[in-house]
Amino acid sequence: MAMRYVGDIYRPPSEAYSLLVQVTIGCSHNKCTFCNMFKEKQFKVRRQEEVLEDLAWARSHYSRVERIFLCDGDALCLANHKLITILDYIRDNFPECKRVTTYGRATDALRKSDEELRELREHGLTMVYIGAESGSDKVLAAVNKGETRAQLIEAVHRMEAAGIQTSVTFISGLAGPEMWEEHAVQTGTLIAEMNASYVSLLTLMLQPPAPLLEDYRQGKFSLLSPEEVLAETCLMLQYAKPEKSCVFRSNHASNYVSLRGNLPEDNDRMIASLKRCMEDRGLLKDERFRML
Repeated sequence: MAMRYVGDIYRPPSEAYSLLVQVTIGCSHNKCTFCNMFKEKQFKVRRQEEVLEDLAWARSHYSRVERIFLCDGDALCLANHKLITILDYIRDNFPECKRVTTYGRATDALRKSDEELRELREHGLTMVYIGAESGSDKVLAAVNKGETRAQLIEAVHRMEAAGIQTSVTFISGLAGPEMWEEHAVQTGTLIAEMNASYVSLLTLMLQPPAPLLEDYRQGKFSLLSPEEVLAETCLMLQYAKPEKSCVFRSNHASNYVSLRGNLPEDNDRMIASLKRCMEDRGLLKDERFRML
């Protein structure tokens, strides 16, 4: 026996050295037009016995596990008693584990009471990664996100208040050339208002079977040029000024320029870096390396 996985497994870049444990298969929403990650999976919750067996196998084969990431798309959708059983097993059998994280949708968090969120933190859930994608309700509706700006803000506020850190991801270029300013400004103000612990920015890349790829092929959607992506990011950073200092990363493989800093302290420095790259295309990542 070994760790069992169904289909391709996705994890955030920061979970590169984590034990990946598949708790759900696929994504419970799975309707976002830009996403290709889970389109070929039928969503289901794995039997708890299987999850615990995988953890037991990992315990018997790995001497030290400091990080565990619960996959797939939104393990946070599980009922609290199921998540707590998994979290308690980790606490009892992996005493060296420093953090347990998972993907989650805002609507998953909002279905839980404040007490339930506090319970998850008390039993060891450290952080939830949320794909917000945009701060604009128009853009969210256009990509069939199934969530609103207000829901994203409330979910982050409630999880942070419960002691669960949030890492929120946005996608530059998602609105195309027609709504890029709306996307940039509304995303910046959303970042300022939600006060997440971490914010990351990816750049749109269309891969099959994402429905938005077909729109692009049919001429119904246009991608931004690298310079337009950087201009959009500059505008977003002008509005991304949270009250609480927030770790910001835009160093995903998809990004043309790597940015690292804290919001709002480093906004001006990062904007200046983007403007230098806009003036010198040689500083941009080559398209060939954005797939790596």
